[in-house]
Amino acid sequence: MRILLLSLLLAFTLGPVAALAGDKPKVVYHVADEDKVSFALNNIKNHLAGVGGGDNIEIVLVSHGPAVKRFNDIEAVDRVRNGIAELQEQGVTFEACANTLEALGLAPDELLPGFKIAEEGGVTRITELQGQGYAYIRP
Repeated sequence: MRILLLSLLLAFTLGPVAALAGDKPKVVYHVADEDKVSFALNNIKNHLAGVGGGDNIEIVLVSHGPAVKRFNDIEAVDRVRNGIAELQEQGVTFEACANTLEALGLAPDELLPGFKIAEEGGVTRITELQGQGYAYIRP
């Protein structure tokens, strides 16, 4: 039991260090506030430019709560729609919380194209990614 606990502790403490030491940094962006969506997309765009493009980094944006409304295909403004499409072309992955979709009465196919669903929930997914060495950013 002690070995298991020690292994888990090392994985969670050294995970972020391993991400920095590897070939590509890995980052999870977290957006929950509806008014922060455009800001988060701009941060990701700047992040990609800062590292020389999507080939040099793995980025996942996980959304939950009111922010998910901005990713509804019918409701999305062109700025968000185009921004996501451009970021997806550079390899950015977008995920929405299944719990939020249910609460909002949205089906997964009502999101913008290419969105994945965080079936276990947004915050659970973020924690999972952090355990895999993803650095956490919440704009």
